[in-house]
Amino acid sequence: MSNKLLSWPTESPTTSSLDMVTPLSPTPRHELAVGTRIGHYRIESYLDRGGMASVYEATDLHLRRRVALKVLVGKPADDIDVRERFVRESQFAASLEHPNIVPIYDAGESDGLLYIAMRLVRGTNLADFLAAGPVQPALALNLLAQVARALDAAHAAGLVHRDVKPANLLLATGRAGHRHVYLADFGVTKRASVLSELTVGGTFVGTMEYSSPEQIRGEKLDSRSDLYALGCVAYQCLTGSPPFVRDDQAALLWAHLAIDPPPVSARCKDLTRADPVIARCLAKSPKDRFETCGQFIEALAEAACMGRHRSASGHAWVGARSTAHRPSTRRSAAAPGADRWVPVRERV
Repeated sequence: MSNKLLSWPTESPTTSSLDMVTPLSPTPRHELAVGTRIGHYRIESYLDRGGMASVYEATDLHLRRRVALKVLVGKPADDIDVRERFVRESQFAASLEHPNIVPIYDAGESDGLLYIAMRLVRGTNLADFLAAGPVQPALALNLLAQVARALDAAHAAGLVHRDVKPANLLLATGRAGHRHVYLADFGVTKRASVLSELTVGGTFVGTMEYSSPEQIRGEKLDSRSDLYALGCVAYQCLTGSPPFVRDDQAALLWAHLAIDPPPVSARCKDLTRADPVIARCLAKSPKDRFETCGQFIEALAEAACMGRHRSASGHAWVGARSTAHRPSTRRSAAAPGADRWVPVRERV
């Protein structure tokens, strides 16, 4: 998937609590024209292109609603391996039901074109959101906690995403400025303990800036590989850049394999206690990391002195300065002037 938004998951047009204005991209010449019919879907506009498919805003002519339609077009459509990955993506994503995972509505083939229809959300992705720099720890923890819940759900189903990165984390803004996160793009997802493919057709599977050492080595992967990638995302949220930035791809891969990243506190002095938490999440050996993404977020929240994220209870933690959903007045022992934290029910 490119650094642009691959899919725009959202409610149907009649439910607009998460709606934002969709920034449309100009339609490249090789893409499908507006008005093209694919099965019972009509192309309305071009949204973006990912690693192996293009995404359009389309109308479901049967149900009269707008969807994000991901279509395998161009040369990738003739590649058997790519077609298999595309079908596998629809099957894996459709098997997961979670409020932080993009819902799949339909998948099929029409006139030789494979497609996946999914919820359309008008918003942005975390990569674009972070282009302006790091975010406040309170907001970072809120976003990361949602991603952690989605990943833990996928892992509980025996799946490993294998491409967790900011561009695959979609953001939609709802009531009172709440940012709802969706985990997207299951195109390289596989069952846990399946050997990692280093390349497909000469292209690296995954994204180097967020790939675990075991993924780079082509070893069997489990949930802790996604955990490593989530740690890289957390590092970027807090510092403004991934743990390793290199001009040369070989140097980048070597850094993931053998070099410790600079501590988070080197860029954010207030997060000294977060250093060992991030370091554990980014440990070179999977056995030295946390067992689940939820455990990582809980430890990170405690280290940042912002209260405990209690995933087992089904609560999330958001800054008390938000006006949305305040069922409790419990406060953490944060320093004066710091964000206080209160539990709120997870939004569905």
